[in-house]
Amino acid sequence: MQMPASLAPLVPALAVLAAYLVGSLSFAVIVSRLMGLADPRSYGSKNPGATNVLRSGNKAAAVLTLVLDALKGYVPVLLALLWRDRLGLSELVIAMVGLAAFLGHLWPVFFRFEGGKGVATAAGVLLALNPHLGLATLVSWVIVAFFLRYSSLASLVAAVFASFYQLLVWGGGDLMVAILPMSLLLIWRHAGNIRRLLDGTESRIGGKGAASGSPQPSSPSSSSTPSHRSRKP
Repeated sequence: MQMPASLAPLVPALAVLAAYLVGSLSFAVIVSRLMGLADPRSYGSKNPGATNVLRSGNKAAAVLTLVLDALKGYVPVLLALLWRDRLGLSELVIAMVGLAAFLGHLWPVFFRFEGGKGVATAAGVLLALNPHLGLATLVSWVIVAFFLRYSSLASLVAAVFASFYQLLVWGGGDLMVAILPMSLLLIWRHAGNIRRLLDGTESRIGGKGAASGSPQPSSPSSSSTPSHRSRKP
């Protein structure tokens, strides 16, 4: 079944818009709400992402967030690839679909444009655009994260290597329209992490943040119980 000629010019824009809306689903917030956890924007790094959800102590919520954030980058690109002939989508448009999903995570329209850093979503986009590139970038992340235990540092290394791998092995191409901006935006979104890494104050993987706003217990020295003075005989 052929698409009406009058609708054909709108298809690329609609595909990009749909990808942005899917990317705007902040699963860190959604999963935390469904599982009765504190809003990840209220503790730890205040970043609505899987690493910060892990600081709540709920590993299942963190893994679910990670998978869903990756899928919202992977699925729109995969659908665009599957329907590229029917819809007449070029490689450039498919790259823009991936970039739109990533931008949706960073600036989600459903969550007042307050999003995460986009690491998992970018990984999903890369795996769909170029599976070999996605796997190479993922391996780079895992190596750094495993040995140094810094998620932010692993993400920065992976962001740099993604563009490097694409240029070195595949010679750039239209996919760089998505890959290079994602790499640069990932580095920019980690500006605070870079400062903390340089200062030696960055949190390691597995570190917990205060997941609730409950006050800390007062120390015995601050107790309001009056002290008894000794009496002279």
